[in-house]
Amino acid sequence: MSRSSRPSMRDVLKPLELLALAAGMGLFTGVIALMSTRDIVIALIGFGIAFIVALVLLAMFALSIAPTDEEKRDIAEQDGPSSPH
Repeated sequence: MSRSSRPSMRDVLKPLELLALAAGMGLFTGVIALMSTRDIVIALIGFGIAFIVALVLLAMFALSIAPTDEEKRDIAEQDGPSSPH
């Protein structure tokens, strides 16, 4: 595998960034629910729901961004001449 075909560190960490951001949003919601109700079950449910909703929304936003010229070239390179299309 050549150096140019390896994904950059930013590309590798992008999914982890999305997970961390969603976990942060879920944690915030869980802490607010815990402070207002003092019930750990409700706080965990709030954390879980907020985490899943935030993760889905962040993934949808990430998919809605148009690819750059470099990404388009990479996609075309990966398809290559061996593609039946």
